[in-house]
Amino acid sequence: MQDLSSVFPNCANLKMKAKRLEYDGDIIRLKKGLYVASPLTSRLKLSPFLLANHIYGPSYVSMQTALRYYGLIPEAVYSVQSMTTGVARDYENTIGTFNYIHAPARYYSIGVTMRESAGATFMIATPEKALCDLMVFTPNLNLRFQTSMRDYLEDDIRFDMDALLNFDLDIIKDCAEVSRKKTMLNQLIKFIENERNI
Repeated sequence: MQDLSSVFPNCANLKMKAKRLEYDGDIIRLKKGLYVASPLTSRLKLSPFLLANHIYGPSYVSMQTALRYYGLIPEAVYSVQSMTTGVARDYENTIGTFNYIHAPARYYSIGVTMRESAGATFMIATPEKALCDLMVFTPNLNLRFQTSMRDYLEDDIRFDMDALLNFDLDIIKDCAEVSRKKTMLNQLIKFIENERNI
């Protein structure tokens, strides 16, 4: 809305102007008071990940969305999942569905990186952090044994097991130190170490 006021300084009713621009397809409403120029108007492709960072923040893209982005799981993901230090929230607009999961500040700050895709730069979890986020914040998930860890990775989420060989274990260790599921993340570390020794 602030940008609209600079583009239309003499407009007496910016809310009505925004509604009109939205109706005409010039802008897209992301949430109350937040709009983005339509690709038809800007000639630029929208990045759902960059939009996710702006719709609600602070936040970074994670969980299945990030794992799919890195090519670590085969299934398509139909919403953009993000972690936030704020209250958990969901948003839905014409671009898609955006889910935000609360994480404590000490845990949140580990393993976050910037990536660029199609001219957009956005905040996203590293592969290691995305997997930790998925495991820690999936309700009722408790993998206490190596066999259950393998079943979860291979069968439940169909993870690219070869990628584990290149994982940065320090990120997982840092997550484990401040996570509410420390035992499970330590099991993940042990699992990866065993895989590397085969």
